Amino acid sequence: MKGNKWACPAFALALSLLCSCSPISTTTQHTVTLVAKSTQTEFWLSVFAGAEAAATEYNLNLNIVGPNTEEDYETQNQMVLDAVEAGSDALVFSAIHYDNNAPAIDAAAQAGVKIVAIDSNVNSQAVSTYIGTDNYAAGQMAAQAALERVPGTLTVGIINYDISSANGQERERGAVETFTKSGRAEVVSVVNTLADAQYAQSDTTVLLDQHPEINVLLAFNEPTSVGAARSIQAKSMSDDVFLVGFDSNVNTVDGLQDGSVDALIVQNPYAMGYLGVESAYKLLTGQGKDLSATMDTSTRIVDRTNLFSIDSQKALFAFETRVNW
Repeated sequence: MKGNKWACPAFALALSLLCSCSPISTTTQHTVTLVAKSTQTEFWLSVFAGAEAAATEYNLNLNIVGPNTEEDYETQNQMVLDAVEAGSDALVFSAIHYDNNAPAIDAAAQAGVKIVAIDSNVNSQAVSTYIGTDNYAAGQMAAQAALERVPGTLTVGIINYDISSANGQERERGAVETFTKSGRAEVVSVVNTLADAQYAQSDTTVLLDQHPEINVLLAFNEPTSVGAARSIQAKSMSDDVFLVGFDSNVNTVDGLQDGSVDALIVQNPYAMGYLGVESAYKLLTGQGKDLSATMDTSTRIVDRTNLFSIDSQKALFAFETRVNW
């Protein structure tokens, strides 16, 4: 039997003695569950791409789940419970509701599960690290983008999403305080809508009908930005309303070119996913002391003047970027 090592009795005996004396080494593959706010937007698809890249690099079993809408915190809580019962070792979590998601996260931590928060934090001391945008600073950036590009007096409307989301409220606070400090801007209305482009478009249209004096509009996430841009385009108000949106989306990037969007505050969702899973790995392998309490994944302003620069293209199309720009 050519090539058969078992044809040599001496070899077989030596191998059997070796096996009887040496323990068989095994590598435990940890399971990490990423509980997102949604699975429906390009922002979250980019998060998932980063998470999957890290899971491959660190040999983790990664599960990705999320509700159908960014308002359904009850489903998120059930997903956390399901992940714990299925034996997940760590959770990478983005909270829909800062307070109402906290009990589920606390219970998971009490069961021994490590907790990493990304994108939107949760009101729990069990969170080992938060990875995402400095949302107050991002709100300031959005307001400053308008102040630097629109002369004269600014009459501002804000399209925000769920009022219970920590990141949306921080963005609003940063923007409003920056506008107020400028002395030449007034925020006349803030609308909280569903994180859905169709609802955002409808609510933006109502806002603009009620306040025709608005010449600056801010929208604070991907669906609200798409909806606001569609409303402005449908009402043929691209020359009258300066829109600052958030995040990269085919529709908003097209809007930069057709004039319905004037500037985008672009986050780094790929880094949130990658660093979230990497941090979970470090917590599970005794390297948690190396983690910072907060990791800022940074933001960029993209407008028509820099749309086609290399840095802007990397920011807008994060699937092809590295974790750090």
